[in-house]
Amino acid sequence: MLFKLKKKQPERQRVSVIIISYNNESQVAKCLDALRQQTVSPHQMILVDTGSKDRSYLEKYREECYVIEAEPHCGFCVGNNLGYLAVDPEADAVLFLNPDAFLFPDFLENGARYLSHHTDVGAITGLTLGYDFEMKKPTGFVDTTGIFSTWYGKWYDRGQGSIYEPVNSPGHGDIPAICGAVFLGRKKALDQTRINREVMDSRYFMYKEDIDLSLRLLKKKWKLRYVPELKAYHCRGWKKNRKEMPRQYRLYSARNELRVNWGRKHLIGSLYSLTKYLTVKVFNC
Repeated sequence: MLFKLKKKQPERQRVSVIIISYNNESQVAKCLDALRQQTVSPHQMILVDTGSKDRSYLEKYREECYVIEAEPHCGFCVGNNLGYLAVDPEADAVLFLNPDAFLFPDFLENGARYLSHHTDVGAITGLTLGYDFEMKKPTGFVDTTGIFSTWYGKWYDRGQGSIYEPVNSPGHGDIPAICGAVFLGRKKALDQTRINREVMDSRYFMYKEDIDLSLRLLKKKWKLRYVPELKAYHCRGWKKNRKEMPRQYRLYSARNELRVNWGRKHLIGSLYSLTKYLTVKVFNC
């Protein structure tokens, strides 16, 4: 009698979640509530406050989260690096999650399963849809399905601002970069990209650090994958009218895009980004 051997199933991935908060008390509450409702619980939740005016809200989360009170105004990158240092060495994957990003209930289960079955993939993201926090409802628009670059070096979120239509939504595929709002990385891969113990380059402070991390993963021969079954909402803070954003934020974005393009030796992209940076610096546009 012949017995059919069962194929060995990959072990379930243990996912640690890092959330950075800066005056995001109300969003953090909804973000954590979405994590509590996951079909597979996070292995670990790390909440890093980078200088909120009132930090008393952290007290109610100390039992379920590893809470870090960082130096005020240290920046998004430093906050994530502090959080990463607190990740359990036994974790298999790390989810960098914005406080204003809310996961669908099966996100962690599907994400962990995908990483288990695709060992050449270093990081994944999914369909991120817009959410109006004040109105407490989805916007009906796409927030991001991955980050791409034009031939002249402008980086952008694919599909952002378009009406969400499931039939026209992109399928599985490798992508050039992943938005840091919902960035699920294999810990082994992330460890290989670290520079001076930093998983995110602190020189970026904020903006485009996700692209830099993505490019470092690609350089290490890891694949970045868009998985549409992974869904989340995101209340994007960047405004359509750039002048409504603080000048310093626009300078960070333009400067960091220049750093990204220069680092990948993209001459046209570097010239484009330098022009954009000088336009903000000189003309405040």
